[in-house]
Amino acid sequence: MRAILVLLVIVVLVGIGAIALGYVNVSQTKTASLPTISVQGGSAPAFNVQTANVSVGVENHVVQTPTVNVQKPQ
Repeated sequence: MRAILVLLVIVVLVGIGAIALGYVNVSQTKTASLPTISVQGGSAPAFNVQTANVSVGVENHVVQTPTVNVQKPQ
C-alpha cells in the first residue's frame, strides 16, 4: 500500500515538473458555456391550515409547603 502511494506521488511530481519545464503544453481549445434553460408555466402549491385555539391565562393559588428543620449532632 505504501509503495503504491509513493509511486502515485512520484507520478504527480513528474507531471508537475513536465508542465513547469514546458515538456507538456496544456491549452484551452474551446470555451465553456452554461446551458440555456427555459421555464414556463407552473404555480406554487396552496395550503389551508386549521389549528386549535390556545388561550393562556394566569391563576393565583395558595400552596402549603412543608418546612424542614435540620439539627446537627452535637
